[in-house]
Amino acid sequence: MEITADLLLKAYTIGVFPMAESHDSLDLHWIDPENRGILPLDKIHISRSLRKTLKRKPFEVRCNTAFSDVLEMCAATTSQRPDTWINPLIKKIYTQLHERGFAHSVECWLDGKLVGGLYGVSLGGAFFGESMFSRRSDASKVALIHLAARLIKGNYNLLDTQFTTEHLSQFGTIEIEREIYKRCLFEAMQAPARFPLELSEIELFDFIESCKGNRSTVYTDD
Repeated sequence: MEITADLLLKAYTIGVFPMAESHDSLDLHWIDPENRGILPLDKIHISRSLRKTLKRKPFEVRCNTAFSDVLEMCAATTSQRPDTWINPLIKKIYTQLHERGFAHSVECWLDGKLVGGLYGVSLGGAFFGESMFSRRSDASKVALIHLAARLIKGNYNLLDTQFTTEHLSQFGTIEIEREIYKRCLFEAMQAPARFPLELSEIELFDFIESCKGNRSTVYTDD
């Protein structure tokens, strides 16, 4: 079966997403995890040190100005990440989704260089986070908080992280069973959300303040 952008959108609406076995694989596999990672938008934890970083504003944060570059950086192998699941077909399909307004990137820039970011897919009131990268300390963390603040502003109610990792758990990511996830997904599909490309400093700092008191599921510096 040929995997197209339209087929991929349909798969997201029923809780299924694609992955490749490696960055040079020619095939994709459909994934429907028994337990799904999500980041509850009303319970996001921001550590004390990250709050200080966000207020210091070390990066210029943009949306959708370098989607292809973010995709390439997420797909790139590093000494810490010798392989990735983003193959040429993934790049092609998600680029098409971006061109159609369904896929978005959040980017951190420093001295004119892209140093961190993430990308994902937006449908209804759900945002499906796909991958992130960082070439400077805290860059991917800053991108994630900017994403969450935009999702709150845009009336989203589901941030799907697919899986949980130690990196994501520090923000409050949890696992829920497949059937519970699909009920949450159905509700999110009905929400009249819209992805906001712009976020004011006041909106960001209001979001940061609203997260005070939230706890993560792993040790942090708070």
